[in-house]
Order: sequence, then structure tokens, then C-alpha cells
Amino acid sequence: MTDRAAALDRLLASAGWGAASRAPLHGDASFRRYQRLRGADGATAILMDAPPPQENVRPFVDMAERLRAVGLSAPTILAQDVEQGFLLLEDFGDARMGDLLRRGDAPEPLYALATDTLAALHGAAPRLEGLPGWRKPELIRTASLFLDWWMPHAGRLDVSDAMRASFLEAWNAVFDAAPSLPETMVLRDYFPDNLMLLDGRTGVRACGLLDFQDAGIGSPAYDLVSLLRDARRDVPAEIEAAMIARYLAARPEIDRAAFLADYALHGAQRACRILGVFVRLDRRDGKPHYLHHLPRLWRQLDLALAAPLLAPVADWFTRQVPAEVRSGR
Repeated sequence: MTDRAAALDRLLASAGWGAASRAPLHGDASFRRYQRLRGADGATAILMDAPPPQENVRPFVDMAERLRAVGLSAPTILAQDVEQGFLLLEDFGDARMGDLLRRGDAPEPLYALATDTLAALHGAAPRLEGLPGWRKPELIRTASLFLDWWMPHAGRLDVSDAMRASFLEAWNAVFDAAPSLPETMVLRDYFPDNLMLLDGRTGVRACGLLDFQDAGIGSPAYDLVSLLRDARRDVPAEIEAAMIARYLAARPEIDRAAFLADYALHGAQRACRILGVFVRLDRRDGKPHYLHHLPRLWRQLDLALAAPLLAPVADWFTRQVPAEVRSGR
């Protein structure tokens, strides 16, 4: 038995789950694995297995406490071994919003709940101390994953120093011209496959939050873009418009024009970053199914680049990634 396996047995035994049955649950794009534990009395819990050094559960523990402190539904941590990367979590059930959408449930109520939850989080002034920045330097650095991974994927192997410099120059110009909005907590992976519909809870507490360990400080537009311009599914334009209006109605202190400009900016950055990330998941991690989403990401990037604020980046793409290159996607 390995040291980690022995540590897990000790943790479960001390928490009263040593005799529980275990069934695997689907994972995500990380190294984390999940199992549902079921006790003899029918009670259930979720085991997160996040092996170090690839994973670190401490940010998850910290963020769960911050989210619950402002009245939102992050899973209660029942037991933990942060050194070995094990967390025993409250079981939120099986009503993942992404699964509900795939089976054909009405999308408007689900997106409305998710939008209201964001507005509640941002309006509650959550504790931000100690969170990493998700601002201009980090956003431009991660947008460069497009150069590192998508360009070689498309056969564009000649990413010269001049091309990279002009890419960074264009993004810097856009961020420097962007409107200033009050910063808030950014969960970063806010989309239906990371959200749960919880029985027996009302209001925004009915929205169960998952996969928030990479949270940082940044724009209030970022998570709404993640939700409404989902890399994994098409969101009807009328729902997107309605949810943006819903969010702004809940936060009347935010200037609408400034928010829409920032929404376009973060939509473009996110699409650019994820084009690189999804190719990396294929090339480096052997997960080719992510490539199926590339055409959608290109549609989202083209839509965002149409905003006047994004003109410098749009010009860069026109020069460096012409239509015949994008068509291969």
C-alpha cells in the first residue's frame, strides 16, 4: 500500500467513512479525481483526490470558506488531508446544470439562477485578501497560450519574436483603453458543468458552486462571459442578452456601456486563451475531445473582436491569422 493510500484509509476511518462503498465520478480537465462514498445508512459524500504536486487543495478549502461566508453554496468540507491532497466534501447530488441542459431542461431558469448568484457574490463584497490577481498581466500572459499552442496546431510554426511582440502590444493597447470597473472575486471556471441545482434551498443558495480553487481578483464581467459564452455549449443570443440585462439590473451602480466594453474584452481574452488551452489538452494531455469546441471558440472570438475597443487585437488577427488559416481550426 502506498503512503497516499494509507493516508486516505486513515482519513476516511477517522471521519467515519472507512466502510463506505466508493463509485467513481467523472473528472475535469485537471489531475483531480472524484468518488462518491455511500455509507451503510445511505448517507453520501464526495471524495476529492487531488494528487500533489500537480494539485493543491488549500485554495479550494480557503475559497469554500469565503463563499459560504457570503451566503453562497460551496460544499462543506467534512474531512481533509491537505498534505496528501484529499478532501471529503458534502455531496451536492447529481443535478449538474450542464447535464440538465443536455437533457433538454428549460435553459432560462438555470441561467437566471447562475446570473443572480454572480450578482449576489459581487454585491456582497466578498473577502479578497490573499487572492491572486486576474488582471492585465495575467490575462495577457494567458492569452499568449494561443501563440504557444494553437498556432503550431494550425501549422503556423513561425511565431517570430516580432509577431509575439505585436500580439502583446495589441493586447496592452486594448487593456490600457478599457473602462475601469470595480474589482471583485472572479471564480474563473463559472459555467454550467461547474454549477449544481440543489433541492431544498431557496434563492441563490440553490446554486451549488464547484471548481472555484483558481479564483482571483478581477473584472465583474469575466465570470458572466464564462457563463454566457461557454466554450463547451452554444448559448442562444437572446438568453445572453437577457442575462446581461438581468445582471446589470441587479447591480445598478455599474455603468452599462463600460460593462459591455469590458464584457467584450474579457470575452476575447477568454476565447483566445481557451483556444490555446484546448489544443494543449489534446497535444500534451491526450484529451482530443476538446478540439471539437474550437469552431465555437472562433465564433466567440470573432464576435468579441467586433467591439470597437478590440480594434487593435482584431487588426492583429486580420494580419496574422487570415481566414484560410482559421478555416482549418
